[in-house]
Amino acid sequence: MTIVQLEYLLAVANCGSFSQAADQCFVTQPSLSMQVKSLEEELGVVLLDRSKKPVIPTEAGEVVLAQARETLSAYNYIKEAVSELKGETAGRLRLGVIPTIAPYLLHKFIPAFVHAYPKVELEIREMITADIIEALKRDRIDAALVAGGTCGEGIIEHELFNDRFYAYVSPENPLYERHNIRIEDIDLKDLVILSPGNCMRDQIVELCQARRTIPSRFTFESGSLETLMRMVDCTKCLTIIPEMAIEYIPKDHRDRIKQLAKGATSRKIAVAVRRTYVKRSIVNALTKTILEHQPILFDL
Repeated sequence: MTIVQLEYLLAVANCGSFSQAADQCFVTQPSLSMQVKSLEEELGVVLLDRSKKPVIPTEAGEVVLAQARETLSAYNYIKEAVSELKGETAGRLRLGVIPTIAPYLLHKFIPAFVHAYPKVELEIREMITADIIEALKRDRIDAALVAGGTCGEGIIEHELFNDRFYAYVSPENPLYERHNIRIEDIDLKDLVILSPGNCMRDQIVELCQARRTIPSRFTFESGSLETLMRMVDCTKCLTIIPEMAIEYIPKDHRDRIKQLAKGATSRKIAVAVRRTYVKRSIVNALTKTILEHQPILFDL
């Protein structure tokens, strides 16, 4: 049994495909398949059900995979510990980011991070919260940028900064004339929100103390706040946006941004990792860089 065999097995389980796993591991499919087969022969059990599409682990495979994840984590920690002793921050960091953070934050810190830590290989994926949680638990990613309080048990969240919510209101909406809007004054029929799967949708639903089936005229599968704001611009609707988005709203549209009444809220932006996470030095470097380049705060 070798580290390479465990890495290949985990890659197939994560990808659900031998060909995709081979591409991810930068080897030929026959080479990867041979290594997995050799592991199965050594253990005397079938680890992957190849008759399924996508390929899935067998019962024995799930047991071996659970141990493989821990073994690979320990193996990677050895390399990280040595790098730390040498005064280096090096290695690969697989980072997940939710769609309502990615377009407003990534470009602010990535150039500085890449410049400050040239020995870190950064891989970024935009993912909804549910997929991030699954990916963290299955070791498909190392860390994630999320809205705090959304990941649940088994995952640690390190809070970074507060991101207030604002209303973005059409000039045709009755609430447009107000500077400060109370949540209870919002007509839910005029509220456009993100589609299910986006944690910010759940936060807005909770904020409005409404049923999860908000009677909205519009929902969008794209998870795009920009799309919501464009819909507000051409209707009499309104939506809720995070403070980090304000910087990118044209100045001639900023009159549509309205403060929400005090106590109505905000979300915490956080770095999420597994409780047994490794790559601490890289995650710490990431956290430090983000805090040094966090979004501009607005006082409307």
